[in-house]
Amino acid sequence: MIFIYYCLVWIVYIILAFPLFLLSFFKFKYKNSLKARFFLYKNFHQDIADVHFHACSLGEVRSIRELALCFDSRISTTTQTGYDEAKNFCQKVNFLAFENFIPFWLKPCKVLVIFEAEYWLMLIFIAKLKGAKVLLINARISDNSYKNYKNFSFFYRLIFSYIDKIFAQSLQDKERLLELGAKKVAIYQNIKAALKPKLSKNYPKLKQKLIIFANTHSKEEQLLLQALKLKDNEKLIIAPRHPERFKEVENLLKDLNLNFVRLSTLKNCENDLEKEFKSQILLLDLLGELVNFYAISDVVVLGGSFFEGIGGHNPIEAASFENVIISGIYIHNQKKLFNEVENINFCENLEELDEKIHHLSQRAKISKKLDLKPMIKEIQENIDARKSL
Repeated sequence: MIFIYYCLVWIVYIILAFPLFLLSFFKFKYKNSLKARFFLYKNFHQDIADVHFHACSLGEVRSIRELALCFDSRISTTTQTGYDEAKNFCQKVNFLAFENFIPFWLKPCKVLVIFEAEYWLMLIFIAKLKGAKVLLINARISDNSYKNYKNFSFFYRLIFSYIDKIFAQSLQDKERLLELGAKKVAIYQNIKAALKPKLSKNYPKLKQKLIIFANTHSKEEQLLLQALKLKDNEKLIIAPRHPERFKEVENLLKDLNLNFVRLSTLKNCENDLEKEFKSQILLLDLLGELVNFYAISDVVVLGGSFFEGIGGHNPIEAASFENVIISGIYIHNQKKLFNEVENINFCENLEELDEKIHHLSQRAKISKKLDLKPMIKEIQENIDARKSL
């Protein structure tokens, strides 16, 4: 079965290699990641480490930070934002090579830790073949994905046969994983709830009320702007979810004839934000800055939740600063994390958004901080087990 799968991977690679090579020149966000993953550009070398963590993108990489710092770790990721975030706290970072390269690309480790749903069969199989224990953490199967998992249960049964232990987010996730052939499954809260925001800058608190539209998606900014009547004593920050959309949102603000400034053009924000932030609206067009502004905000409107299709975004980071938090009702991908936060205000009708922003005062807070010690102990025990061989 593995041999057939590996042959199919090579066929897929041969078909897609040239289109992907071209795409890497036309899409900025893929400029480095596609070349590194599919052509090993600046990605031949991989450092030896006790623990190999693999996570997809920015939020997932942030979530494994506290775990990775406890061990001799290396991190692989599939996105540019994930790679950049990992480089902030780990020296051994790679883009994950495509599966056809993994048999000769992947260096041995004592423990492979996979985050959520990064089910790369060759990564898991080759790590296991080279003597690693394989752990899957933060595992979940959403209602929307469950049917697809069942349709390809033969494939997931093969993957799960090589995973030594799984930490599932809930009892429902555990039951679904066991049904799909997982062996040893423990229930453990979503570790994103243990995320400790790290500020890279300490901005001074503004005299005006600060509202943030956070992690917004295409068309969502326009809906939110139409719903909000910004007052003279208020400032608004718009933080698009994806950096490739910064220009799109800038053009939207121009089309709406709104007075705004881009964060990237401000020079002395950390020392004198009041003076630099002259316009009523700030377009947050730099990565890694959103958490710094969460720390001084009054109201956070969480994007990705005001129309169907996205499924919401992690509220934990914003809630860590006990702001007033407002979300749309479409949060199916983040229900468990929303359950970890008290006093979230849901807005079903955008016509109510303005009133909620201006009159709500109850601040969100995280219900219970998650203790990572049991998971750290599990990883360490598996490291020690490999040492004794």
